[in-house]
Amino acid sequence: MSKARFITLEGLDGAGKSTHLAFIRRYLEQAGIDTVFTREPGGTPLGEKLREILLDIDTEATLDTETLLMFASRQELVSSLIRPSLAAGRWVVSDRFTDATFAYQGGGRGVPAERIAILEQWVQQGLQPDLTILLDVPLEVSQARLSQSRLPDRFEREREDFHQRVRQMYLARAQANPGRFVVIDARGDIDAIQQQIAAALARLQEA
Repeated sequence: MSKARFITLEGLDGAGKSTHLAFIRRYLEQAGIDTVFTREPGGTPLGEKLREILLDIDTEATLDTETLLMFASRQELVSSLIRPSLAAGRWVVSDRFTDATFAYQGGGRGVPAERIAILEQWVQQGLQPDLTILLDVPLEVSQARLSQSRLPDRFEREREDFHQRVRQMYLARAQANPGRFVVIDARGDIDAIQQQIAAALARLQEA
């Protein structure tokens, strides 16, 4: 039996995370790997309530409050789901994790990375994903896809320069952590994208 692994999926809204999470689910099921799927913010009863607050277009919060709420949700998720699942030998796949906070609150909003890193250490105590798949698309692709899907949430309503900074921070983090990140151009053919995801998952199984 392969060692329990922690996988995260990141990218701008509209990058195709939902489609490719469904593929990851099928891949791991076919491989016979017991896997828990979750999301951020959210994933626990309290986390889902915090998600509603954070994404609500009527929510007004300071940058520090927003960041702390993200980590409050993360604390619940780490302590009640991620760590227990990994300890039981189950894989965990999360739609977003702390890289999203560095990207959105750090890159997008301008919260200093050093402050986010302090909260990261407090909440995670060294826990990091074994693999982070970054689905990268240019902003115009992201926004075109979102305009065809649903009403935008509080973050999706931000200006273009905000989302450009988010994308650049994601790419900077990937460059700084090449052993953990796999960056995939998510503009192209779905089958080609999923072949790359499958290859990353296969390498993780063998590691």
